[in-house]
Amino acid sequence: MSEKKVWFITGAGRGMGLNIAKAALAAENAVVATGRDPDNVRRALGDSDDLLVVKLDITSPQDAEAAVKAAVERFGRIDVLVNNAANFYAGYFEELTPEQMERQLTTSLIGPMNVTRAVLPVMREQRSGHVISISSSAGLAGFEYGTAYAASKFGVDGWMESLAPEVEPFGTHTTIVNPGFFRTELLTKESTNYATPSIADYAERNAAQHEFWESQNGQQLGDPTKLAQALLTIAEEEQPPRRFIAGADAITTAEQHIATLQQQIDAYRGLSRSLAAEEATARN
Repeated sequence: MSEKKVWFITGAGRGMGLNIAKAALAAENAVVATGRDPDNVRRALGDSDDLLVVKLDITSPQDAEAAVKAAVERFGRIDVLVNNAANFYAGYFEELTPEQMERQLTTSLIGPMNVTRAVLPVMREQRSGHVISISSSAGLAGFEYGTAYAASKFGVDGWMESLAPEVEPFGTHTTIVNPGFFRTELLTKESTNYATPSIADYAERNAAQHEFWESQNGQQLGDPTKLAQALLTIAEEEQPPRRFIAGADAITTAEQHIATLQQQIDAYRGLSRSLAAEEATARN
């Protein structure tokens, strides 16, 4: 690394956030590692002069503001924000409660917004910075049993795409990361919550889906340590990508989605073009 950067990472006590924090420290950067339980974060990362552990529940704007203030007081700046903390509410939409949908959106969409809102004034004053938000291939294409999760990740992608032109004039870059299946802790019992089966019409498929998702924990093909290194590489680029499709399976998902979109465009191109107002059609 050409110079030490200050990384601010949410959900740094375990899973992908822990891998990113370890990689950033190993590359001789300063790291603000945050989590709801700072003791767990400290146990996971140990002690370092370049490490600041801060309590942060991303659903709390007050926590976000306090954590950012502590980071600036310790290191003077924030160069890279990694919005990583998330959870997973799995289940068929009709069986997911409104409260479960709200909790999914609050953690995986509103939470990153809370943290980013607190960090952006720091980056704007610096006239530099990089906001990296960990989305998912579910932010590109929805999937059965994933209505809540995909809704939150589609929200992250739309928010970040719209944020990019707003903050770029201040020297702040943005990157959406769309990982495929990585061997993180998202599918553990601590991070995954299931809808309670309640509708007979879904019963058979529900059982099969539940069994599938539980079986995937620890079997994912992606290596989170390699993803962490990839993020370090991206963060060093003068013009980092606005989107990084992470993993061979994520590339497959993205390419299939692009192909499906193109097919839908082509199938209804004539009908779509017929919708112009008559005066516009006359001018053309």
